[in-house]
Amino acid sequence: MMMTYEDLKGAIVDLTFGPNEYGIEARHVLLIARDRERWLLTKHRQRGIEFPGGKVEHGETVEDAVRREAYEETGVKIGSLSYIGEYVVHTERPFCKAVYTGEIVQIDETYPLYETEGAIWLTEEQLKKCSRLSFHMKDRGMEQLIEWVKRYAK
Repeated sequence: MMMTYEDLKGAIVDLTFGPNEYGIEARHVLLIARDRERWLLTKHRQRGIEFPGGKVEHGETVEDAVRREAYEETGVKIGSLSYIGEYVVHTERPFCKAVYTGEIVQIDETYPLYETEGAIWLTEEQLKKCSRLSFHMKDRGMEQLIEWVKRYAK
């Protein structure tokens, strides 16, 4: 499945549930994960509440980046990963973000905070009603990714 939409900042976004269909290497990552019917999110100081993610660092695999970003932003350690898809944001310098879901294996309550205010756990209902979501969380593509995780993730 592929879809194209305009995000809330006016950029055209192509979303696919297949690998590298747009020919742009994924150098950004996003983790959409749940634990006991609660979604794992974080609060970015400027943007608001969103799923953890970030940039792939030099010499790092995409999967390593997913695990590192999840831990840095939430204190949650991720075990096995499942690839969901990727999206390309067509800004002046287009970029591709790989999207994964993963197994939550440990929650470290004492981890040091880096770029965020830590882990936020929301139920489905709380996520739908949350007024502090970042703009990333409010577009059609994110709705599709969340639905994919609900439908196919263990």
